Amino acid sequence: MSAPRTTPRRALTAVAALPLLALALTACGYGSEAKQDDAKKADVAAGGKKLSADTVKIGYFPNLTHATALVGIQEGIIAKELGSTTVKPSTFNAGPSEIEALNAGSIDIGFIGPSPAINGYTKSKGKSLRIIGGSASGGVKLVVDPKKIKTLDDLKGKKIATPQLGNTQDVAFLNWISEKGWKVDANSGKGDVSVVRTDNKVTPDAYRSGSIDGAWAPEPTASKLVAQGAKVLLDESTLWPDNKFVITNIIVSQKFLTEHPDVVEAVLRGTVDTNAWINANPDKAKASANAALKTLSGKELPPEVLDPAWKSIQFIDDPLAATLDTEAEHAVKAGLLEQTELTGIYDLKPLNKILKAAGEPEVADAGLGVK
Repeated sequence: MSAPRTTPRRALTAVAALPLLALALTACGYGSEAKQDDAKKADVAAGGKKLSADTVKIGYFPNLTHATALVGIQEGIIAKELGSTTVKPSTFNAGPSEIEALNAGSIDIGFIGPSPAINGYTKSKGKSLRIIGGSASGGVKLVVDPKKIKTLDDLKGKKIATPQLGNTQDVAFLNWISEKGWKVDANSGKGDVSVVRTDNKVTPDAYRSGSIDGAWAPEPTASKLVAQGAKVLLDESTLWPDNKFVITNIIVSQKFLTEHPDVVEAVLRGTVDTNAWINANPDKAKASANAALKTLSGKELPPEVLDPAWKSIQFIDDPLAATLDTEAEHAVKAGLLEQTELTGIYDLKPLNKILKAAGEPEVADAGLGVK
């Protein structure tokens, strides 16, 4: 996989063939109230004064790669920074529906993957959102049926699932296929490898039935397949410099950022504190994330899925802008997206203010920040 670039990249916009699926929300839906321990809620913000908004609506997925949100809300870490400003969380099954919610004002801040963030920014001609921070890196693996596939070269002629046409994992797999010198039509998924777009929720059943031979999948889907007898053939992190690539960003609507910068900064302080707590208390954080998943979905992940999935994800504040830049380039090369201007997708000034105050190194926007 190509090394991330550090120069500004021309952004991209979706080709007409790429669907914007309005997938269903999970049970929490828009604006669902968080269950918060009142003892963890302060009467005022950490800075000692009331913030400019009574509520902040935060969207995320019930996925381990969104554990900053899962844990930050579950443990009251984000609420602590917000003081009397109430967190109203919503959960989503896929990026397009979360972007729709952001555009509609149903959420103010969201945790989301790079591809939907790019699509949301470019479809709005740079007016809908900004990426304001990082959340997670890694957590994506190529897992296969070891009876059918023993080496990477054995993938030729096999059926491999990705979550959705044009999503982050789909683009990564198409790029990997291209670098192998194999040919696949990006839209149909037909070619030297059959790319089968399969929702993560049904991928384990598809694998069990034999309708796919493996998957390029995020966690915990990858570890669910391993629990069924699949083997990890490749961890995507090994294809990136320093073994890091963005899997989850933090975005905000530009309207909310303009009107309530103090609230945005408070949420970011909460996410920075959450990531620090996760990394200092990995076992407690893992249990907290699993408890949040049980609350949201009705069941927790078993240890044989949770443990390997958790180990493969890094929780970081750096949005790894250069890797988003490279992922955009890969989507253009695959023919799924057109080139356009991406400069301005990042506004890392609030995050860098927080990091500087904490004595931590500031993070870069790879030349794609607000001018």
